[in-house]
Amino acid sequence: MRRLSASLLVLAAAIGTTAAAHADGDAAHGKALFSRCSTCHAVTDQNKAGPHLSGVFGRKAGTVEGFRYSKALPASGIVWDDQTLDSYLADPAKAVAGTSMLVKLPKPEDRADIVAYLKTLTTP
Repeated sequence: MRRLSASLLVLAAAIGTTAAAHADGDAAHGKALFSRCSTCHAVTDQNKAGPHLSGVFGRKAGTVEGFRYSKALPASGIVWDDQTLDSYLADPAKAVAGTSMLVKLPKPEDRADIVAYLKTLTTP
């Protein structure tokens, strides 16, 4: 019984460490993954089909000047951080009903990497 308990503790610690590693993300890998996003989003101050994402971290959702948002996003009150970006990227329509973004990123490690990359984008 003690062996089983010790084994479970080791397993729990390993899982916790893996989750923490994913939460931090890999910005370099996130930059590579961002190519999926770059069709609609720029990392400069240029809007495309979606708003630019420079300086997105810490910014209130729906506030990029010159971009026409759905009514839902500015009304959401969201400020972009690790948690809100992860939730939104996992399922935008679930996170903000009525948003116009439909693309989902189902893999938690991909979201963590992209969020890590987004953190590196400062406002020009």
